[in-house]
Amino acid sequence: MLAEILKKSFDQYYNAPIESWQKLASLCDEVEFKKNEVIKQSEGIAKHGYFLLEGSVGLFVWKENNFICTDLFLENNFFGDDMSLLSGKSSPIEIVSLEDSKVLRISKSNMEILKKTPIGSMLFLAGEQSSYSDKQKQQIESMTLTAEERYQNLIKNNPEWLQRISQKHIASYLGITPQSLSRIRKKLVQNS
Repeated sequence: MLAEILKKSFDQYYNAPIESWQKLASLCDEVEFKKNEVIKQSEGIAKHGYFLLEGSVGLFVWKENNFICTDLFLENNFFGDDMSLLSGKSSPIEIVSLEDSKVLRISKSNMEILKKTPIGSMLFLAGEQSSYSDKQKQQIESMTLTAEERYQNLIKNNPEWLQRISQKHIASYLGITPQSLSRIRKKLVQNS
């Protein structure tokens, strides 16, 4: 069951045989986090990577007395503090469960075991390339689009976020204040 969920969510990036996903699932444990529970502390060293089975999580960094949301995830997505996992050093990223969440957790040592297999190395490479490409797209949008255009892209590409993620986290992810998000939403409703 878990192997099929992993395969289905990842096939768009790399179509690996089900046995690869069974191997990955066997190296993981299933854990649960309560809403607002910190999964990984800011300035801590990441010891795990994750796959979200149920719920939502956010990645945050501290800036000027406030956390800023750098990424949001719903079910069937891999997430983690990649910067810390890859470097083995602490990072400013804090990971928080935004809803009661159930995740598969894989230790860094088990990731290294999996990476040493031919198919495992392909899975991690495909995942890293996809993650890098997504982050570049997000970075370009934040520099070239208006807040309203970024919000409209979010509505188009991730409408489920609006139902499940708080407005303050969505505003932070978009790089605006909750008040600015409220004005944009009001304007869009009036124009429709």
